[in-house]
Amino acid sequence: MRLLEIIRNKSYEEGEVTLTSGRKSHFYVDGKQTTLDSEGAYLVGKLFYEMIKRSKIPVEAVGGPTLGADPIVTAISIVSYLEGVPIPAFIIRKEPKKHGKALWIEGDKSLRSGTNVAIIEDIVTTAGSTLRAIEIAKAQGLQVVQVLALVDREEGGRENLAREGYILESIFTKTDIV
Repeated sequence: MRLLEIIRNKSYEEGEVTLTSGRKSHFYVDGKQTTLDSEGAYLVGKLFYEMIKRSKIPVEAVGGPTLGADPIVTAISIVSYLEGVPIPAFIIRKEPKKHGKALWIEGDKSLRSGTNVAIIEDIVTTAGSTLRAIEIAKAQGLQVVQVLALVDREEGGRENLAREGYILESIFTKTDIV
């Protein structure tokens, strides 16, 4: 699959790193290297859009935590528009804006209370940032009906989400890439 080839060439690196979760790892997957590539972005948007179309509950908007989800939700939104079923994107901030309306979510004008949303991530390790994004989305009145990731590092994130009642669907896992 072409997208896997792009991830392996642009996003995968071996070497000691500290992850967002605080864990040490002997490899790193920098999803943004793939999702900011024009071909990678298109393929990611297309594959996620196909996954969203299969959701049991219709997804009305896509969003996720900045910065990893930013290019992905934009790609999904563009693909959905090109497919004739536009799905707006939104971005969840790490903290609310310090000025203006003190927003947690950018793109809020396309959302209403009760909107069914998919939360998107580039890389899931323990799902800490994913669970935080879900919590913020729910606090803003959104209904999280799908949770998607480009790569599941297979380090507990799927299980942590399941404990909270969410099923993680990923395009790839660490096993696929390594």
